[in-house]
Amino acid sequence: MANQIKILDNGPLVVTGDIHLIDSGGNEYTKKEKIFLCRCGQSSNKPFCDGTHKKVGFESNPRASD
Repeated sequence: MANQIKILDNGPLVVTGDIHLIDSGGNEYTKKEKIFLCRCGQSSNKPFCDGTHKKVGFESNPRASD
């Protein structure tokens, strides 16, 4: 599986592939093939998304420019 980061409109970052997520202390989170990372900053399970973006009305839909 190719590594990919997809930005969901009004939601998290979806990270797929052979990814190693490591905290600032050098500790690795449990490895999974797909993770959802919080963008709204309100998750109670940071750095992972817990769906709080829907409750707080988070809005963001960036697009890549040519």
